[in-house]
Amino acid sequence: MIELFPEGFEELEAHDGLELVAYTDARGEERLWQVFGAGRVEEIDQGWEERWRHFHRPVRVGPFWIGPPWETAPDDVIAVVVDPGAAFGTGAHPTTRLAIELLATLQPGSLLDIGCGSGVVAIAAAKLGFAPVAGIDLEPQAIAATVRNAAANGVSVDARCADAREAELPPAQVTVANITLASVEALAERVFSERLVTSGYLASDEPALPGWERLERRELDGWAADLHRPAVSPSAPNRHTAT
Repeated sequence: MIELFPEGFEELEAHDGLELVAYTDARGEERLWQVFGAGRVEEIDQGWEERWRHFHRPVRVGPFWIGPPWETAPDDVIAVVVDPGAAFGTGAHPTTRLAIELLATLQPGSLLDIGCGSGVVAIAAAKLGFAPVAGIDLEPQAIAATVRNAAANGVSVDARCADAREAELPPAQVTVANITLASVEALAERVFSERLVTSGYLASDEPALPGWERLERRELDGWAADLHRPAVSPSAPNRHTAT
């Protein structure tokens, strides 16, 4: 579906699994049938292209209000305004909320956001006083979204397109990795930080991160986020300390 409709498609729960829905024309319908061999076509009402806005509501995360630009933030919050049109994250997912909650407990310093997506975590960090803030992501569209959203929020995020599994990771006092469990485990030994916030996995998962010890875990709706510090080893230098 991503290859057929890179501009986006909808995922709906069905009684026996999931339905993937693309809003397209006759040519797109033909492509879908050629690939899947089956499907259902329904006429849609006018204004469908704006209907996705109804699914994006503001959320409160610690001191933050995170919401789309067509909503108005209360006066007593730190507003993070994110345009979700690119579909790289709105801040509503439990893993994003948990990661931001853990960030809010830390002393501000330099920060690296691995898998920055729409820039929600990086922007929240910048508004907490973290600086400089850097973000990397594999998708060029994510970098464009981060840069655009950072500018809209009046903060600076150095966002760059890179494969975190291969690129050299810059040192930072705090690194955030809200990605998959496998990616978190693969990247942990290459992170140079005083604190590491990880998320993107289920509460039943226990990340195996050699060289790190967990300080705190938070859970929400079956998802988890963890705060780590470098494990102290009397026989080896601490390779994780940022400079």
